[in-house]
Amino acid sequence: MHKCKVRGASNNMERRRRVGIVGAGPSGLLACKYVLEKGFDPIVFESENDVGGIWSSRTIASTKLQNSKGTYRFTDFPWPESVQEVNPPHTEVLKYMKAYAEHFGILQHIKFHSKVVGIDCVGESLEEMKSWVVWGGNGKPFGSSLPSKGKWQVRVQDVRSLSIEVYEVEFVILCIGLYSGYPNIPDFPPNQGPEVFKGRVVHSWDYSAMGSEKAAEFVKGKRVVIVGSQKTAIDIAAECAKANGPEFPCSMVQRTTHWTIPSETLLGINIGFLYLNRFSEFLIHKPGESLLLSLLATFLMPLLPLKKHGMVPELSFFQDVSSCHTCMLPDKFYDRVEEGSIVIKKSKTISFCETGIVIGDGRLEPVVEADVVILATGYRGDHKLRDIFDSPALQKTITGASSIVPLYRQVIHPRIPQLAVIGYAESLSSLSATEIRCQWLVEFLAGKFELPSVSKMEEEVRVWEKFLRRHSGGKSRRACISNFHIWNNDQFCKDMGLQSRRKKGFLRDLFMPYGPADYTGLLAD
Repeated sequence: MHKCKVRGASNNMERRRRVGIVGAGPSGLLACKYVLEKGFDPIVFESENDVGGIWSSRTIASTKLQNSKGTYRFTDFPWPESVQEVNPPHTEVLKYMKAYAEHFGILQHIKFHSKVVGIDCVGESLEEMKSWVVWGGNGKPFGSSLPSKGKWQVRVQDVRSLSIEVYEVEFVILCIGLYSGYPNIPDFPPNQGPEVFKGRVVHSWDYSAMGSEKAAEFVKGKRVVIVGSQKTAIDIAAECAKANGPEFPCSMVQRTTHWTIPSETLLGINIGFLYLNRFSEFLIHKPGESLLLSLLATFLMPLLPLKKHGMVPELSFFQDVSSCHTCMLPDKFYDRVEEGSIVIKKSKTISFCETGIVIGDGRLEPVVEADVVILATGYRGDHKLRDIFDSPALQKTITGASSIVPLYRQVIHPRIPQLAVIGYAESLSSLSATEIRCQWLVEFLAGKFELPSVSKMEEEVRVWEKFLRRHSGGKSRRACISNFHIWNNDQFCKDMGLQSRRKKGFLRDLFMPYGPADYTGLLAD
């Protein structure tokens, strides 16, 4: 039986509102920094022994930052001049995160080795929540002044001793991330799953935890099959190719192909000037297109190696960007394909047999023989978010009726009081998207603006979900804002009463790419 005790705020802390933050990844660090600046009392719970989230302990050795460092940075904390690479390796990203935490005095507010195993709202019944006209029943960030209401109890387990403590806080910010903890394992037909395979099957979550040396040893001299098509699958394939070369080629089996970008420039032009405009639609053929558009597509498509290897996605580039599925390739990835170190296969269905992976029904192609199968099939961030609530009613409420978690401004659930989710919205520059949400949240906590009514928030959530599905081809489960991040930032600025146009001059504001530096000093405006 685990030891359990309850901790509330001390007399010294009672003068300030206590805010519990779950996770010390990039989102948690930003949340803590801005909560501190507004005079609240943050306590951050982190299950690992370091900051950085997936950058700390679950990053594949060869992974580099997909963004340029100029687009992935904190607005008020530039990268050090010693980092010269445009796309720094994950080790430099982690150093950057640590330096940020040290610079802003965040570390002293973090409880490491502390895993949150459950949270529960104290005093508010589901019937009350359903009856609210304004958020929390009073329209304010903090709840009732009654001591029996308006609190969250956070159950925290020490991962070393397994003892449990219960902390009482007045607001909870969930910064638990989408890409960790809850591996997505595909469903397979009966007797055709991993259990029939005589080799090893691991998820990329377990592979990334091995560390670079053990991971290289794990795939060395083995026939490796990777199931997946996104960044993690591509990075693992590059590592396998490096370890084995053409002698033991690595096979990538992709059920859905996505657009991949070889670098941040295309035809010598920075991708920031090109994505999300009409040019991007020239990259594939479209039904009913004119002769001119057909010729443009025919001319431009060979510029990407996708066509040569039969990997042109079904969705348009615009739709793939709209669902945050595009990714940047590792250096010389298609060189490894050309030399035979990586073999790409496409199949809508896969299953296992004793000796490997069966593509489709197995009649048109032989079995892809394997010693190791790595499932780079993603994560269930919605399940992770759901299961942190102790109450079944709150679990059902947070996930809603659809696959996209219904959050107003991708931060606030209209029916759950004194709680925010940071890091759920995805973008081409996730750090920048997270920072402006943290700024918006603390301005709300400080009483600088009010939320709309519950019904208006719920209606806006429905409008957003409909929009996201339409522009991602109807297949995305993600809250992706990459194709309208500037417009989205404008909304946050207007809520806070701040200037949304961040560049001087009409033409610069209209045509120049926006980045984190444009929002430096936002709350000082």
